[in-house]
Amino acid sequence: MDKEKEIQTCTCNVIHEDIIENARNKMPEEETLYDVAELFKVFGDTTRIKIIYALFMSEMCVCDIATLLGMTQSAISHQLRVLKNARLVKFRKEGKVAYYSLDDDHVKQIFDTGLTHINHR
Repeated sequence: MDKEKEIQTCTCNVIHEDIIENARNKMPEEETLYDVAELFKVFGDTTRIKIIYALFMSEMCVCDIATLLGMTQSAISHQLRVLKNARLVKFRKEGKVAYYSLDDDHVKQIFDTGLTHINHR
C-alpha cells in the first residue's frame, strides 16, 4: 500500500483524559452539528454549486440560470428552493420576475474555502 494513503492508527492504550475533556467541553451542541452537516449536504450537488458560482457574477432570474446551465426552468427552480431553504440564496421580485442572489458574503467564503482546499496540492 502507498505510504501516503496508508491509514495510521494509534498503537498505545493510554487515554488522554485532559484532551478528551477539553474537546468534549468545546464541542458544539448536537443540533448545531446536525445543522452544519445539513448545510454541507446542500453543497453536495453539482447543479447547486454551478448556480452558486453563477450568482457570484450577478443576480439572475430563473430563465437566465436555466439558459446558462442548459437546464429546464423547473429543474432550476427546484434547486433554488433547496438553496433558499438553506439560506444560501435570496430573491427579490421586480414585477413578475424573481431575481436570485447569494444570501450573504458567507456563501462566497464557504465556496472559496472549498475551492482553495481542492486546488491546494
